[in-house]
Amino acid sequence: MPAIPTHHMRLTVRGYELDSYGHVNNAVYIQYLEQARWEFIRDIGIYDEVAAQELLLVITETNIRYQRESLLFDELEITSSYEIKLPYVVFHQKITNVKSGLPVARALIKSVFVDKERLPCDIPEFMYKPLETK
Repeated sequence: MPAIPTHHMRLTVRGYELDSYGHVNNAVYIQYLEQARWEFIRDIGIYDEVAAQELLLVITETNIRYQRESLLFDELEITSSYEIKLPYVVFHQKITNVKSGLPVARALIKSVFVDKERLPCDIPEFMYKPLETK
């Protein structure tokens, strides 16, 4: 089950993201998901900790299920959460069409931390703090 906190990011589909079929190219969804993760970790205060400790959060696996197409000017909402399943930080993300409320895609992203020498390291304590229930 996805852990808290949950983050929401909205965006509007741009013309250059479309493929020859007139819908968002499948690879663009991966870019949407990545941007949502960056904003998520920034908004909950994790980005500053990652930078201060000179860590990198490296994606090791991406599993995405495409459910519906997105068209020019569609407004999409990306919902993100994460959980820790050692040795991974696992992000759960979904993309929803705001107007219709229908799901567009869902993804499970596995990542690990590496240090400045690019060696895998333990998940830092600051990743656990947002997951603590009050």
